[in-house]
Amino acid sequence: MNASGTARLDGTVAIFTGSGQGLGEAIACLFAQEGAVVVVNARTPEKVDGVVDAIVAAGGNAQGVSADVGTLEGVNTLIDAAASRFQRIDILVHNAGIFPFHLLEDMADDAWNEVIQVNLTSAYRLTHACIPHMKELGAGRMLFTSSVQGNRAVVPGCAHYAASKAGINGLIRAAALELAPYRITVNGVEPGLILTPGTETAIAEDKRRLWAQYVPLKRWGEPAEIAHAMLYLASPEAAYVTGQTIVVDGGALLPESGAFMGSAPAPK
Repeated sequence: MNASGTARLDGTVAIFTGSGQGLGEAIACLFAQEGAVVVVNARTPEKVDGVVDAIVAAGGNAQGVSADVGTLEGVNTLIDAAASRFQRIDILVHNAGIFPFHLLEDMADDAWNEVIQVNLTSAYRLTHACIPHMKELGAGRMLFTSSVQGNRAVVPGCAHYAASKAGINGLIRAAALELAPYRITVNGVEPGLILTPGTETAIAEDKRRLWAQYVPLKRWGEPAEIAHAMLYLASPEAAYVTGQTIVVDGGALLPESGAFMGSAPAPK
């Protein structure tokens, strides 16, 4: 709710890829609280059903579509199902993605291609599929989960992931320019260290604690903090914002080097 007590997204239809857990789930749930009709998407039907049930139990309106948006068939299934059910698409939030580790020396073409296909090609396909629906409405919002690894930071073993997110940032800018005449805005959020079920599983607790010490705010971010940045970009307040990404990283990009963090005052 905004300051006037009204739902920011009342009456809109919003599609969320990769919303079976983690960031996507948090974004979908927040948008539902703000009045959007939510289309939950993931590859696993059980995860989709769980998020839909939670949104409905909280008083929201949600439908589920199980489809793999890493394929053209999956993208078409998702967009066609949403358009057929609701006769409109106001908001696209593309969050689906994979985050494997492969050093360049050891990386096979299949590993590279899979990350580009799932993370970047899907973004293009979803954009392409949503344009006619948003043009028909005379407005729309396209939002993408990018990463600070897109253009600002790098991690060894993640060249394919970094390339895919840099590609998404380029797509955001190009699409924003092309679609502005139709009142379709295109933006993204670049998360830093965010604690999700995936990161909890993939990264040991002691390593997570160590990494948090290099963040000025001394902690990992929560999925809800990404969701609120997305909500702003989807809201009427952001009507004049397009072609941009918001960094949500606890200030991690600010230090020139982690060594400088030792000179900062310790929390009391």
